[in-house]
Amino acid sequence: MTITEGPSAPTEDNDLGGNDANGRMCIVTRESGSPDELIRFVAAPDGTVVPDLKRQLPGRGCWVKIDRALVDKAVAKKLFSRALKAEVTAPADLGAVVDRLLLAQLAGMMHMARKAGRFVSGSSKVDGAVRNGSAIAVFHAIAAAADGVRKIDQARKAWHLGMETEKEIPSFRVFTEAEMEELMGQNAFIHAAALAGQAGEGVVKRANLLERYRNGGQSRATGGAGRRKQ
Repeated sequence: MTITEGPSAPTEDNDLGGNDANGRMCIVTRESGSPDELIRFVAAPDGTVVPDLKRQLPGRGCWVKIDRALVDKAVAKKLFSRALKAEVTAPADLGAVVDRLLLAQLAGMMHMARKAGRFVSGSSKVDGAVRNGSAIAVFHAIAAAADGVRKIDQARKAWHLGMETEKEIPSFRVFTEAEMEELMGQNAFIHAAALAGQAGEGVVKRANLLERYRNGGQSRATGGAGRRKQ
């Protein structure tokens, strides 16, 4: 299948299978949703189905809800060919490919936030950021020692109780040691925090997307938004 190059019309105008104005409907559940609730897929020039996380690739696309199980189901039931109305090949590991791309996207946003001064690492810096209210989320390597995690959890709880927030600052554990080494390089961390500001919020948004993808469309990050009660 050849992807048609065209002018800068919105990609949604070329998408298939929807029952709303923009054609965004999950090809598995047949439920409509916003772009933030769905992953777009297109066919590469060689006919292979590829994810389009930024929703920028040209040509016709189709959508699947942000849920690893649904992507795997779409592959198993050969729903991409039906949705794209073309003979396309969906790799058996497409679900894992999306996971790696979401993880890489998160790591890239962390790098950007660090350059902007909105992402810090090291247990003492994270503890301080939590206690002074500048942290909007904390991150731990999956291999982080329980004692270090517990100390930062205590700081999260102290902030939550002291400031009477609705929920504790969210806590994520998403990177294995190998993933950390590959994606973060010299910026690898055991404990880190995203700080208030646009770049930090971008980190949290992408972390939640990854959590939702891995956990049936729901984020299982510990804690929540950390907003004060009204």
